[in-house]
Amino acid sequence: MKIGFVGLGMMGTPMAANLVKAGYPLRVWNRSQDPVAALTALGAEGATTPREAAEGADVLISMLADDAATRAVIIDAHVLEALKPGAIHVNMATVSVVLAGELERLHHENGIGYIAAPVLGRVNVAEAGQLNILAAGDPQALAVVQPLFDVLGQKTWHFGNKPEQANVIKLAVNFMIASAIGTMGEAVALAQGYGVSRTGFLDLVTSTIFASPVYKGYGDAIAHDRFEPVGFKLALGLKDVRLTLEAAEKANVPLPLGSVLRDNHLDSLAHGEGHLDWAALSRVSARRAAQE
Repeated sequence: MKIGFVGLGMMGTPMAANLVKAGYPLRVWNRSQDPVAALTALGAEGATTPREAAEGADVLISMLADDAATRAVIIDAHVLEALKPGAIHVNMATVSVVLAGELERLHHENGIGYIAAPVLGRVNVAEAGQLNILAAGDPQALAVVQPLFDVLGQKTWHFGNKPEQANVIKLAVNFMIASAIGTMGEAVALAQGYGVSRTGFLDLVTSTIFASPVYKGYGDAIAHDRFEPVGFKLALGLKDVRLTLEAAEKANVPLPLGSVLRDNHLDSLAHGEGHLDWAALSRVSARRAAQE
């Protein structure tokens, strides 16, 4: 199975590396060349354009930053036309349900299979091949790419035949993560308002009733004001909250908490924090309580 891989960011690079290590022939492309060089050193073949990465591939995997990058690389760069009929494109990025629908239609028109498969997990999880993969699309196409998912993740969760279903699940999960960070920020501000140590408070809640990876990971970062190195940029968190609100409006689903979270993210961006880890969203509550 020949694989093309486009988008070698923080997540894409370790994912592509795991496929190379598993013995798959891989042709890779990225806007910046350092990740391409690193992967060619492992045995991948470098491509100078997205089209070149796609040519002759049985499966094309994309892991791009957002809707704009996905549209530029997959649609505007005419990647679909470069794929051979019957090939499968697996989009593992977090994109809007609107773009998911458009991509499904374009792939159908070009005789290309389309799978949406966004992932849960940070860079260290991707490196370990332990991602949770949220997949939706044609069952036959899913069966073809499942061996690749088995290399990249610990479990594949199937959510239906329409690619947008996987995308909305990922948005719903990220909405919950944003809510958890926002809640921790407000709860910590309350505790500190009465002279309670935030480290002690967060150690309590993340060791007992909220002993889950999201609360423990982000809680530890909040407790120690550790927002670099970045696991997931706050600015990307805002992107996902906005996409969640768009998806909710499309389905007539009120998300009042989503509007609050969007404004909190904007507060962070206004204070120059968009480049920091998502956990920095907690600073909004601290500022409002005059604790910074």
